[in-house]
Amino acid sequence: MTSVIEVQHLTKRYRDALALDDISFSIEENTIYGLLGRNGAGKTTIMSILTAQNFATSGEVRVFGEHPYENARVLSRICFVRESQRYPDDANATHALRMAAMFFPRWDQGLADRLVAEFRLPMKRRIKKLSRGQLSAVGVIIGLASRAEITFFDEPYLGLDAVARQIFYDRLLEDYVEHPRTVILSSHLIDEVANLLERVIVVDSGRIVMDEETDAVRGRASILTGDASAVEPFTVGREILHRESLGRVAAVTVLGPISADERVALARDGVEVGPVSLQQLIVRTTQNASEDAREEGALR
Repeated sequence: MTSVIEVQHLTKRYRDALALDDISFSIEENTIYGLLGRNGAGKTTIMSILTAQNFATSGEVRVFGEHPYENARVLSRICFVRESQRYPDDANATHALRMAAMFFPRWDQGLADRLVAEFRLPMKRRIKKLSRGQLSAVGVIIGLASRAEITFFDEPYLGLDAVARQIFYDRLLEDYVEHPRTVILSSHLIDEVANLLERVIVVDSGRIVMDEETDAVRGRASILTGDASAVEPFTVGREILHRESLGRVAAVTVLGPISADERVALARDGVEVGPVSLQQLIVRTTQNASEDAREEGALR
């Protein structure tokens, strides 16, 4: 597939703080990505640099093969929707959508009107008077109706209730199928968006700790639960992501495939083998990455 974004050795420093630490990755066209990680991991910094709203300390960024900074050819093909989006004090939702329609060449007014109705957005109310959920709806509508070739959603939907978030997920998937483009979702609600994602990039402490297709990630880890005396021998030689115990019962999250014969043997010993959700796997992976980083720092 064709890459629409190429990042090589990207570093970003804020005085003494290292926000991005020599990261490299590519984004392919017509794919839905999850850009995932903890608060402060570097996700928003990445998106801000890719959309020319921030500057790298060092490294190379190419979008559609060009530098994005002050490049109208590139920026007109990108939509960046963020939770903290600002609008003029006297603007209402009608003004915001009209401005978006003028900026994005692939804007679909019919889709925008449908989403306004579904989100029950009060169009004449000034934006600064909107609730957090209504403000989130403005961003979601712009992001979807723009049909930009690359669309970034930096958690703009956190103010939406569960019903409204599901509307967003459903409409995103429906419109993506009919009008493929590249979508990058940054979200803490990993299990909610997991079924949308085709590839995940996980950032922790400014580093990429995972960059893989979602299907390859699913099933990579398992939770073994049972008597510690039966669980522990099986974990020998395996990479352990997490371990918990309560009395004699142990629950250990291990990486790697478990064969059919091994599952039979574990069941015979009373050990239950359970799946690990994408959210659980990412939480455990970033926990381990943070611990490794602390140990590395202590050795320096």
